[in-house]
Amino acid sequence: MKYFIGLCLLTFSPTTFAQEDMERHYKIYDTRTKQMITIDKIVADMADADVLFFGEEHNDSAAHYLENRIFRALHVQYADKVVLSMEMFETDGQLGLNEYLNGFINEDRFSRDVRLWSNYKDYRPMIEYAKQNKVPVIAANPPRRYVNLVTRRGMRSLDSLSKDAKKFLPPLPYDTLSGRYREKFMDIMKGSPGSSSQNIYYSQSLWDAGMAYSIYSFLKKNKRKKVFHCVGGFHTEEKLGTAAQLQMRNRKLKILNISSFRDVSFNNPDWEKFSSRGDYIIITNPDLKKTF
Repeated sequence: MKYFIGLCLLTFSPTTFAQEDMERHYKIYDTRTKQMITIDKIVADMADADVLFFGEEHNDSAAHYLENRIFRALHVQYADKVVLSMEMFETDGQLGLNEYLNGFINEDRFSRDVRLWSNYKDYRPMIEYAKQNKVPVIAANPPRRYVNLVTRRGMRSLDSLSKDAKKFLPPLPYDTLSGRYREKFMDIMKGSPGSSSQNIYYSQSLWDAGMAYSIYSFLKKNKRKKVFHCVGGFHTEEKLGTAAQLQMRNRKLKILNISSFRDVSFNNPDWEKFSSRGDYIIITNPDLKKTF
């Protein structure tokens, strides 16, 4: 009943017409049954899960709309068990993020003190909802300056950082996940500047290991919580990358993942291509205007 009331509140809001219009631009599928489902099914499945990854394309309007809808629906159903986690905030910005969520600093100060992504407007509705409803938000990503350091000088360069700096990183040395994930990454990077250097992959692995450790650390201190983690799709497709790093730290965690992407097979999915990408896939209209 609580969940039904929450959905009603979402439906009969001033943005009803916008929601109805957006709903024409995406389809959600359960890859296990190959059937189209609703947000309700994902929320219900989270009753037995600990972490839900939402793998997005960063400029996909429909994906951002759905992240917000799913986050709110999870909160309506599971209340204070729900935690938001985001690639879009770095670990050394956690204090500033907390201070904004708790009302100690205003949004202008927040935007200057925390390194917001250029498309922060796409994530702002979730942050404002978290602030209003006192939902914790995990700043999951390692600081970019250290990711960049690995790109330039390799993994061992992190060993020389101070103890204070290392507090924002996963325990060193971090795992670089050989096998399928590495092969996928190197294939995608072929021909890109610097792609011949292994450091590019090591910096990608630092992202994954860092985000996984942020989630793991939170759950270790906060039992029975449910984490909704928003992240670039490649990081968690096939439950590789960040998902695999998290599972390595705690194999008892039950992880579900969503792979959201634009594709011309919007109305007729190619299951041979897509079934392995996630527990759920969200295919969005490729003609929909991008957010940037």
